[in-house]
Amino acid sequence: MSDYTPPKVWTHDAESGGKFANINRPTAGPTHDKELPVGEHPFQLYSMGTPNGVKVTVMFEELLAAGHAAEYDAWFINIGEGDQFGSGFVDVNPNSKIPALMDRSGDTPVRVFESGAILLHLAEKFGAFLPASGPARTEVLNWLFWLQGSAPYLGGGFGHFYAYAPEKLEYPINRFAMEAKRQLSVLDRRLGEARYLGGDDYSIADMATWPWYGALVKGLVYDAAEFLSVHEYGNVLRWTDEIAERASVQRGRRVNRTWGDEDKQLRERHDASDFE
Repeated sequence: MSDYTPPKVWTHDAESGGKFANINRPTAGPTHDKELPVGEHPFQLYSMGTPNGVKVTVMFEELLAAGHAAEYDAWFINIGEGDQFGSGFVDVNPNSKIPALMDRSGDTPVRVFESGAILLHLAEKFGAFLPASGPARTEVLNWLFWLQGSAPYLGGGFGHFYAYAPEKLEYPINRFAMEAKRQLSVLDRRLGEARYLGGDDYSIADMATWPWYGALVKGLVYDAAEFLSVHEYGNVLRWTDEIAERASVQRGRRVNRTWGDEDKQLRERHDASDFE
């Protein structure tokens, strides 16, 4: 057991934050001046191929595949190097987190930040992947907001202490492993009732949730599939595999990705031909 006693006043220790200590700080705002590039398309996305970034690139690829005028430029933001603290990025997202979107399709550019807000913005703009009204719409939004509230416990909680913390501590790993399994159980129960989270139709709720929990059960994040006994969640595995087969998902998960197999990387996306 640790004998740590919190001080009366907390101070920042940059050496104690684990793998991502170099980009964590207790203040907001830019650290340097840097304008963001702007491409020729109506939508300018500034992102990285983490689960939160994949949500949005999958949405754009699904919109394009469905015939919507959703052409976009996806610019790479290297969060390990602190690109998210540049003045241009902070102007788009004052929270300095990817993804961030500038919608330049209208007379006045509109900034949209937080991945869930971007999905909702695009779904409403194009009338796609979100029912227009009624209980079906509400059910999709239920699961979208469930994801937005739950994923931080998976990533910042379980993922941090299990995979990234500077030392393995039993209490936080046990605490967040229990929560991760509870969340998987919630999903598994829902996906035993319906094909997709919102019901019969694929929606932004699935696009938001799959990059996190699909990757978790396939061992693609945190290498924790065996530790969490993910074989217990057969409905989640079925749903994960079905979504992974979608061509738009396969394209979207490549965008702004700079690690892993080379044929699954695409640092920036400015045209459909970039995938070739």
